[in-house]
Amino acid sequence: MKDSFFSAEIIINVEFYDVDSMRVVWHGNYIKFMEQARCALLERLNCGYLEMERIKCLFPLTDLRIKYIRSFRYGERVRAVAHLTEYETCFKIRYEFFNADTGELATKAESTQMAVDAETGESQFSTPRVFVERIERIIAEKNQRES
Repeated sequence: MKDSFFSAEIIINVEFYDVDSMRVVWHGNYIKFMEQARCALLERLNCGYLEMERIKCLFPLTDLRIKYIRSFRYGERVRAVAHLTEYETCFKIRYEFFNADTGELATKAESTQMAVDAETGESQFSTPRVFVERIERIIAEKNQRES
């Protein structure tokens, strides 16, 4: 994808505890699905939450947007794709949620996470250099394999 530096994809089974009384996924659970896809993406970039703790940098959400197109129902499978679209000043991730069996797009979303020094609580206006270098190395390796 052109406007994405790197992507990760997971499959999520819609469980009984994810749905409301109408047997559709409760709207708040899409945020949980986003978190699952975001964790998969960050782990593939070696920038997961345990690594954030290790370098004493937190990445709280600062913005979250969701566009619901169609509902997922109990028993369906969700193909969640997380695309890293920004990483130098913040982590901006775009999400797409498809019905894994039909391929139909059901939901689009975007989240932004900003770096915060874990010890001082101060906002950082750039992603820690160690993460930027890791991400750039992984992107370069991916691009080299694809060419």
